[in-house]
Amino acid sequence: MVCEPILLSLHWNQRNEIPYQSTAMNPKFEIPELFETMRSKALLKQDVYKKTLQTFAQFKSVIITLITEYNKRYLSNKTIVPFEFRDRGEFEFELKFAGDVLIFAMHTNIFEFSRMHEVMKTPYIHEDKERSYCGVINIYNFLADSFKYNRINDIGYMIGRVFVNKDLHYFIEGKREIGMLYNNFSTSAMNKEAARAIIESSILYTINFDLLTPPYEEVKLVSVMDMQASIENQKIPTGKRLGFRFSADHEEFKQ
Repeated sequence: MVCEPILLSLHWNQRNEIPYQSTAMNPKFEIPELFETMRSKALLKQDVYKKTLQTFAQFKSVIITLITEYNKRYLSNKTIVPFEFRDRGEFEFELKFAGDVLIFAMHTNIFEFSRMHEVMKTPYIHEDKERSYCGVINIYNFLADSFKYNRINDIGYMIGRVFVNKDLHYFIEGKREIGMLYNNFSTSAMNKEAARAIIESSILYTINFDLLTPPYEEVKLVSVMDMQASIENQKIPTGKRLGFRFSADHEEFKQ
């Protein structure tokens, strides 16, 4: 085993070739472009991350403003319909209204659209490839009772995801009111007005996304184990479209 690298080294020397050696041992073989590529990509992602975090904070601020407006309007009303904000950590918060909960969750990593995505075919991206790197904020809808009664098997749905790039431009993939209204990546700049429009659209979609009875054939049989477990944690799952494909309810946005 020891002889092999020696023989190989002699073979290379006979052909007047220079064997590979690490750049740490041979500074003259360093490639500046390698370090610059690493540095520029890292700086780009850090910038996009900051813009996404800024957008996430803006979403929080808008929701707190909406709650203040709601309370001023209905504070004296005897019938209480909840409209509440809850901070779930640095990268997640929830908005509870009526019987629904919207959870906004920011991913800590930066992503790029796939080469086949429609966004990649736009002049906006062709002019500057770095614009295709985005942070992501996902918006999920759950039933409020799922958390209230700890029904851990209940189902939530992603109703939209907001992509934010280095220019603070945004693009949304989602359902109906959310996705189809915000699809011009080149001109849609994130600001307070845009953040409010996105949140209001998410609330409106959720209000109109009603809980439907699952098909009878899918729920007519239940095991003793599931029924006993349901007493403790409601093991029989509930979701707004349980038994139906969510994508079939409304067409997803396609640019």
